[in-house]
Amino acid sequence: KDKKLTKLKNPEDIKIVYFGTPEFSAYILEKLIDFCESSSLPKKFKVQTAITRADKPIGRTQTITQSPVSLVAQKHNIPVLKPKKLDEEFITTNYQLLTTDLFIVASYGKIIPQALLDIPKLGAINVHPSLLPKYRGPSPILTPILNGDKETGVTIMLMDEQMDHGPILSTKGISISEQDTHKTLSIKLSQAAVPLLLDTLVKFVEGKVIAKKQNHKKATFTKLIKKEDGYFDINNLPAGRQVPSFLKKLDRMIRAYYPWPGVWTRFRPSGSSGQSKIVKFLPDGLLQMEGKKPISFKDFLNGY
Repeated sequence: KDKKLTKLKNPEDIKIVYFGTPEFSAYILEKLIDFCESSSLPKKFKVQTAITRADKPIGRTQTITQSPVSLVAQKHNIPVLKPKKLDEEFITTNYQLLTTDLFIVASYGKIIPQALLDIPKLGAINVHPSLLPKYRGPSPILTPILNGDKETGVTIMLMDEQMDHGPILSTKGISISEQDTHKTLSIKLSQAAVPLLLDTLVKFVEGKVIAKKQNHKKATFTKLIKKEDGYFDINNLPAGRQVPSFLKKLDRMIRAYYPWPGVWTRFRPSGSSGQSKIVKFLPDGLLQMEGKKPISFKDFLNGY
């Protein structure tokens, strides 16, 4: 049965540990911090710690780069933890920073073990960018673009030991346009997530939210995306009646996999000797030869 949540009794502050990594999550964190600092509610909220992925090399130069969430947290002087593993040693070493009232998780990128989820008094809330139980898993933003869906959304849910499995607190649907890429849809979803999260958060700590169990029989799952998923063989293209459906699929791939991993193939310009080069297919009809700037398809034909 649906179960009404218990109030947190007379807290001075609602202390929050925030888990997240990409731009989607960083935008939500920024707005959450603004809310915490400006709220006139009797119960104050405070982000006391941010947890994100470890710094890693990015791009051709392999420059060691912090995650977007790390940069936002540092800007606001919030302690940042960047564990490689969420194991017992991490919990023991950082227990004081983890002892809190509530976890908020938004696209962190790792499974959070039950031993960690058991720490906060009020449990853990996840901001998931799909309408659960549809599109659980690691790639819920790009998958509806790949599938040609017209709608997606945001779900605020309570976390349990299984991935995207816990009861739902609130949802908000948004439309997907035929021009949306992974990048633009991520922005739209983060913007939709903020007011939904803040409204749900206030009601949640006041015990005014009813958590509804998901229909697990209707659950669908997304996969972890790899660079190879963006590849297609330019020398083995369909013909005849298959062309329109292939072009529709290719358009969805280009938008879903932008900016990463991108849609790409290997191409040897006419009359050229040596190895073939990678050519990327970008939104808005642009192509990019390996090591070159993006150009229009017309310019590509003239040049190659």
